[in-house]
Amino acid sequence: MRSLDESREILYVIRTLDVLMGSGVGLEAAIFSISQGGYGVISKDFEKMMSAINKGNKLESELRSLLRKAESDGYKRVINTMLNNVTQNTDIIQTLRKQGERMEEERSQNVKEYIEELGGVPETLLSIGMIGPIILSIGGIFPQLMEGAEEIFGSFDQGTVMTVVNAGLVLTLAGMALTGIKAHTKDPGL
Repeated sequence: MRSLDESREILYVIRTLDVLMGSGVGLEAAIFSISQGGYGVISKDFEKMMSAINKGNKLESELRSLLRKAESDGYKRVINTMLNNVTQNTDIIQTLRKQGERMEEERSQNVKEYIEELGGVPETLLSIGMIGPIILSIGGIFPQLMEGAEEIFGSFDQGTVMTVVNAGLVLTLAGMALTGIKAHTKDPGL
């Protein structure tokens, strides 16, 4: 679950870092700004890191600690970029921009794949949800339609027919629910 939360928020964090640091704000101030506002688990991590820094810990050691805690690849890359900036004074803004562009491409590809996978879901739901009950209701009134044809087909017990129809309706609902669950589990979580 943590990995999914990190993946959802990291692109926004990258863009925020890019804007803040591009306008002249330092790394620590940018981290503090992110710790204050709505980036889920990343804000919480940054808040803990800033609290430890305020107690006297070094930014480098806190970033290393956070790097071990991070689960998603994108989050690890961003923390590693920050760490490289602290230890080697690299161009963090340019690196963050490249990472952001790469992540945007990955997200676009994931959404495209998700849409392609969902292509048949509406047709499946329509087929199961509309055609199934129509066929079952015709089956339910079949004994009345075939009244007088007992010599050809034999006799039909209305109770048995209704049991079959009700079981079919339950299976139709189960099929629709499973199709919905299948679509939900393929959600890329963006």
